[in-house]
Amino acid sequence: MARRIEHHTTSPHSAEKVFGALVDETYLRDRLAEIGGTNAELVMFTTTEVRTSYQLKQGVPAEHLPSMAKSLLGGDLVIQRIENWAALAGTVEVTLGGVPGRLDGAFTITDNGSGSKLTLTGEVKVSIPLMGGKLEKLIAEQVTVLLDKESEFTSEWLANRG
Repeated sequence: MARRIEHHTTSPHSAEKVFGALVDETYLRDRLAEIGGTNAELVMFTTTEVRTSYQLKQGVPAEHLPSMAKSLLGGDLVIQRIENWAALAGTVEVTLGGVPGRLDGAFTITDNGSGSKLTLTGEVKVSIPLMGGKLEKLIAEQVTVLLDKESEFTSEWLANRG
């Protein structure tokens, strides 16, 4: 059974500015350097006039994982994340090394008065009998923590660029 996820973050910056950051190669490299974890890397980045696509690799050291995840993985968690953006919307696919599961979702960025709101809606599915539901909950929780950190980073990054 899959777990639905919906998470919102806000920014004091307009939707256009936040979107501009999210599809900027320098921003992505800066974000990975700051909060990407172990062996973080921008694996692929392509952009056209209408679409930007990229793949990120991020790592979470085993010592920062709950014991259930540590025993399943036997080491660090490697997260592969593919995002595709066009206009103020995007899709995301996340796979986790050593875990038969994934997160599929969609992002939207909207103006909300004095700034903007980024919304992720999606689904986490882990195909492991008995443990799948617990891992889906853990992944959903960790995704929200990561999105909050990324939102803070984005706001600071944009503020530092005027």
